[in-house]
Amino acid sequence: MKRQNKRDTGFTLLELLVSIAIFMTVGGVALGLVAKNLPLYNRQQSATALNIGLRSAIAQMELDMVNGGTGFYVGASIPSWPIGATLVNNTPTGSCFDSTTNVYGPDCFDVLNIIAADPSTPPSHPTDIGTNCVSSTSSILFADPVAPTTLAELAAFFSDGEQLLLVKGDGSQMTSTVLTADADVSGGKVRLQHNPTGADGTNDPLLDPLGITTNPNNKLGTEFCTDDWILKLSPISYSVDISVADNPKLIRAQGGASGVVAEQIIGFKLGASIWNDSNGTDQYYFDASAYPNADGTGTDPYNYTLLRSIRVSLIGRTTPVADPTYSFRNTFDSGPYNIQAVSVVVNPRNLSMKDQ
Repeated sequence: MKRQNKRDTGFTLLELLVSIAIFMTVGGVALGLVAKNLPLYNRQQSATALNIGLRSAIAQMELDMVNGGTGFYVGASIPSWPIGATLVNNTPTGSCFDSTTNVYGPDCFDVLNIIAADPSTPPSHPTDIGTNCVSSTSSILFADPVAPTTLAELAAFFSDGEQLLLVKGDGSQMTSTVLTADADVSGGKVRLQHNPTGADGTNDPLLDPLGITTNPNNKLGTEFCTDDWILKLSPISYSVDISVADNPKLIRAQGGASGVVAEQIIGFKLGASIWNDSNGTDQYYFDASAYPNADGTGTDPYNYTLLRSIRVSLIGRTTPVADPTYSFRNTFDSGPYNIQAVSVVVNPRNLSMKDQ
């Protein structure tokens, strides 16, 4: 028989062991590089997601703010709507940030309320039994529906706890009340029971969650007649929810429903540029209780009829790193995470409606 060549029988054991050793060495080095750079990759991905989240949140707020106080109803012509938004500026007495736990408190964040009417509720005319006008200082007002809406249909739209806006047909005066009972039909009209306003049309802040009527200079009034309007409000509110301490969330709420707009928010601050401010319209006030008078002689706190533009500053962070060996600390609050910020100025359309 022909003798077989040793080289035709395959790899020797020694060659196989050498190749396995080389493969394991190269593979170990590769896995080590992957393991070393995986945290960096994850942080880069988190930073990218944070950037996208902040931009999306600002875009959503821009869409809402630019329409504040506009687009109410066909037939309810209200030019130069007096208020498009109200700002709740929280000023902490001390540090609102715990550097040990990297937790932010509620006083760190402002609240933005965008005034909007409920698009599903038709407008109606205020009146009283046997008279043409009603005073908001009483605890009951009556509403006349606008055809083809019936009394029963109109009454079904109003429930206890909802906030109403009474406004003159020309937009010159307004006030706001909160319903204390579901609406019903009485005497051929829709009866609306509500918290009475003060003699100047103002309300206690607890009875006006939106802060529309806390200043008598906000074009407030108390007498509304059959050519004026009742609107049910469905405001849009932005605030920061800190119920999960290590993940503050920016929340958008409207009509009893709320949703998360962005996570890991550690800064939400609101400022307003004031109409005819003697210091110029390029200055923004971050304390609504210190809005100046138009002539600069004093303050006109919470007078949102002066508001002409809103500046929103939003700060977010990547998820805090729990690894004690992670040495990076940002320069904003010295936390073990990356920080990004975005700021935008918005002019609500309603504040220039007279120019159209």
